[in-house]
Amino acid sequence: MPANKQQLLDNRPEGEAVASNFKLVTSQTPELKEHEVLVRHHYLSLDPYMRGRMNDSKSYAQPQPLGQVMQGGTAGEVVESRSPKFAVGDKVVGFGGWQEYSVVDASQLGVLRKVDTTHVPLSHYLGAVGMPGVTAWYGLVKIIAPKEGDTLVISAATGAVGSAFGALAKARGCRVVGIAGGPDKCKYAVDELGFDACIDYRQHPDAKRMSQALKEACPKGIDGYFENVGGYILDAVLTRVNAFARIALCGMIAGYDGQSLPLANPALILINRLKIEGFIVSEHMEVWPEALKELGTLVGTGKLRPRESIAQGIESAPEAFLGLLKGRNFGKQLVKLV
Repeated sequence: MPANKQQLLDNRPEGEAVASNFKLVTSQTPELKEHEVLVRHHYLSLDPYMRGRMNDSKSYAQPQPLGQVMQGGTAGEVVESRSPKFAVGDKVVGFGGWQEYSVVDASQLGVLRKVDTTHVPLSHYLGAVGMPGVTAWYGLVKIIAPKEGDTLVISAATGAVGSAFGALAKARGCRVVGIAGGPDKCKYAVDELGFDACIDYRQHPDAKRMSQALKEACPKGIDGYFENVGGYILDAVLTRVNAFARIALCGMIAGYDGQSLPLANPALILINRLKIEGFIVSEHMEVWPEALKELGTLVGTGKLRPRESIAQGIESAPEAFLGLLKGRNFGKQLVKLV
């Protein structure tokens, strides 16, 4: 059986996460039992939510256990099978973690999904046509529920969730305004993702300046907001929302290092009768087939052209992950393992 390089969570961060929180080890893959398959991972997904799980604090998910393989989404190929459901050579998506191989009990429902790579590249099943894409779809369709002509804003606009959100919202006839870091990301949002405007938060580093930029980009106010960041950006958005606006709360990356993020003016929630709803996409598996069908069509027809930042080799995963938390990635952050 092949040797398997793995990244473990060795110790918990104190404040900011650092590379020494992780430990690279090599183990042997075990012999397969009945109904098990061996998957060789081609890609590992890196996502902001993983930072929250590194802490030993109450959250919507169990903390990542110490001394175990870091959890995360994977896409790869079945290289050995003792399951009638999967054949050698099948391309699959699962939750194999930060390692080169995983052994999966294929008799468990939903742990491994076969994917068709004819029109959609394998890596996109971890981004636009995977969990991040469905996240964008759920927040847009089920929480913001836009009408044609609505003005929608999203932070982290060029990431895996944001780029899918832009395409989905434009398909529904909305004005879509992104918030991203740096002129290159903003240009990509407008020129390639089809956003109507994109605000560079580095040019507007406080709530007052961000509020002014939003006023210019959203002359009719904001009807829906998809939140990935929190902090002063949320404060600024609340000053520009219309009455009865809807806010889908998906991530608060500004607070992942442990500091609390108080709202500057929560009275605006009442004044504007806002609906604010937090959600975790894995709790809504019933929408995945519908969402994935639309996302796959958008990618297959070229209406959604996702970008990827790809680090090479399992050794590079910690630094790539820390870069993602600092916004150094451009589009979906992946690690290529083959």
